[in-house]
Amino acid sequence: MIKETRILMGMPITIAIADATAAQTDSDALFDYFQTIDERFSPFKETSETRAVDRGAARESWSDDMKEIVRLAEQTKGETEGYFDVMTPDGRFNPVGIVKGWAIKNAADILRKKGLQNFYVEAGGDIEASGKNAAGEKWSVGIKNPFKQDEIVKTLFATDIGVATSGTYIRGDHIYDPHTGYPTSDIVSLTVIAPDACEADRFATAAFAMGERGIAFIEKLPEFEGYMIDKNGIATMTSGFSKYTIK
Repeated sequence: MIKETRILMGMPITIAIADATAAQTDSDALFDYFQTIDERFSPFKETSETRAVDRGAARESWSDDMKEIVRLAEQTKGETEGYFDVMTPDGRFNPVGIVKGWAIKNAADILRKKGLQNFYVEAGGDIEASGKNAAGEKWSVGIKNPFKQDEIVKTLFATDIGVATSGTYIRGDHIYDPHTGYPTSDIVSLTVIAPDACEADRFATAAFAMGERGIAFIEKLPEFEGYMIDKNGIATMTSGFSKYTIK
């Protein structure tokens, strides 16, 4: 099995491929892709397209990737009662709440187009898992205890799904309720399981911004499950979540 971790986009990115036909070039292609995405979308690099859009670059000059991200962001905003927004409270354009999951899904699709079926792509704790691991079992994904990060509170057994977690325990208060401009304060972690990493990531961000009612929002989405931990350490899960904790 090929497995490698590199620091890109300001976070650890891990590629694991269990197919016997996999080569190092398959893994390298994905890391090159993530490097390209970082150069284009980083809000911290003056030369990025994100910064150009924030400075007012005309829409007709945007790349196809940027147009796709903005389209998906606008769609997500409409689907989540306005709880997802790529504009920050101070009026800056920042699409990081949707780029990571989108990039993970695209990276997974690159492997699929190469004919690979058994792999996972993980970036900063969000993951897309496909097929089985080298032992022929589902991939295991741990949900961390936000109050004690070396402890796993739930282990998911994943195949052909995306998993994303939004929370305050790593990056602090970085997710805001767009309706108030203030960060969410009543929950500390919300994990979403979805058909792919893009879906998981965009809805995890929006549901977290909703606070305690976010888990009920996830419950209503077909093919989605969720696991929320509030500020008092009390966990709430959707009705079908437990099926992912069984091997």
